[in-house]
Amino acid sequence: MSLFLPLISLLCFCLLSSSHFVASDSNYDKFSQCLETNSIPDDQISKILYSKGNSSFNSVLDAYVRNRRFNTSSTSKPVIIVTPLSITHVQATILCTKNLGLQLKIRSGGHDYEGISYVSESPFVILDMFNFRNISIDVENETAWVQSGATLGELYYRIWEQSKVLGFPAGVCTTVGIGGHISGGGYGAMLRKFGLAVDNLLDAQVVDVKGRVLDRSSMGEDLFWAISGGGGASFGVILGYKIKLVQVPKIVTVFRVEKRAEENALEIVHRWQDIADKIDNDLFIRVLLQPVSGKGKAKGQKTIRATFIALFLGDSNRLMSVMNGQFPELGLKKTDCLEMSWIRSVLWWANFDNTTSESVLLNRNPDSVNFLKRKSDYVQTPIPKDGLESIFKKMVELGKTGFVFNPYGGKMGEIPENEKPFPHRAGIIYKIQYSVNWEDEDPALDKKYIAETRELYKFMTPFVSKNPRQAFLNYRDLDIGTTSNGKNSYNEGEVFGSKYFKGNFDRLVKVKTMIDPENFFRNEQSIPPLPVRSLGGRKGGN
Repeated sequence: MSLFLPLISLLCFCLLSSSHFVASDSNYDKFSQCLETNSIPDDQISKILYSKGNSSFNSVLDAYVRNRRFNTSSTSKPVIIVTPLSITHVQATILCTKNLGLQLKIRSGGHDYEGISYVSESPFVILDMFNFRNISIDVENETAWVQSGATLGELYYRIWEQSKVLGFPAGVCTTVGIGGHISGGGYGAMLRKFGLAVDNLLDAQVVDVKGRVLDRSSMGEDLFWAISGGGGASFGVILGYKIKLVQVPKIVTVFRVEKRAEENALEIVHRWQDIADKIDNDLFIRVLLQPVSGKGKAKGQKTIRATFIALFLGDSNRLMSVMNGQFPELGLKKTDCLEMSWIRSVLWWANFDNTTSESVLLNRNPDSVNFLKRKSDYVQTPIPKDGLESIFKKMVELGKTGFVFNPYGGKMGEIPENEKPFPHRAGIIYKIQYSVNWEDEDPALDKKYIAETRELYKFMTPFVSKNPRQAFLNYRDLDIGTTSNGKNSYNEGEVFGSKYFKGNFDRLVKVKTMIDPENFFRNEQSIPPLPVRSLGGRKGGN
């Protein structure tokens, strides 16, 4: 049974035109009156509604900004922030935002790399779901209901409280919000064994553009499919998901091994490409490539450091057997291996030391928030050695942007690419994340480092997927296409939609047209509906 109490019936909301409001220049007053008209009591409105004149406005806004590029004095700010405490608050917010002609931005954790859940060039409202973080674990049936504002860390902790042999295959950054993570795909270090978070969905609750609360049965399989990797913010407000938990061994093993260019890093990375997606499905080996200062004879020079970070769902003896048989080039030693419980591996991947209590997972705030830029690519053919050599040289030349290589294969290659909107399945060896962070607020630095990532992205063109050049929705990247002020057309959406979703884009457009034909739920890279004239009396759907 869902942890979300069903409404007795859909509240009958009265959509007032602006002429019905008491004359006022205050969007707060108008919004407050609309909420009141839609059966939200005054004492609740004061707890959930913030305007720029409210003393808590900035702290509420800043609390879930995870990219400082979008938190400067020149960054556009919302007209209103709503922090709902109940489903009726969500319903009323949708209808009042629509009534006032504002844009709605939905934020669950704020980790979207381009800040589109809390920034817009149009007058907008933020619906911040951080109060929606109830989690209900059903150990017997190995399932859980988790609300969209909960973080991955909170989910992992609540699972661990109830069972030491259950887990969930989602991300390694513990402060990420559930709503955006799952609805965009959601992956972590267990994806080769269990697939994505979105591959382990059972049900969902969403509020649609009409204010209706829908579960899987009432929304239908088309909409459930769409919010299972197609990005929830294009279709409604995700209240929560029912997920299938997975069985994890009592002992898992992790390791971190660093190799520099002068220690044959290039040759080892080249070999890693051959085994990354084919090695034992219990093993996930991530590679970080970073330009760093050299050591020893190379001191004072730039070099490339390759860091191999792994999770193995088993003990170190079996891991060593796998590595010695299939990847001896890394030179892994038994002393490099750390055995621990799955929950301790979650802490290890999140860079906590081995004395840190599991309760740190309940901390919703990251240690630091930087300026950053991210991009993504997919590799289908191993990059030849001379190609890697040119890439290493380019990274040294540019100076700061690094790579994260995440291996696929295993379960990822077994799931058809149209089963979920997330299409990057069979044939993908690994995914690339382009990554650069900086700490100082300086427009010149923004320009420099963003240009650096773009130059490296251009340089990588011969080595990555083509027709389309694929990209990962949850590594949101506005460089690959945006829409006109969020009011996207099909042609505009197809530019980035084909990269994120390949052939699944057209089905997403049909679902969007069926669910939200007037495109209320929109952002700079949302799914567009078909123009009314192109429907020809035909209904959307698949």
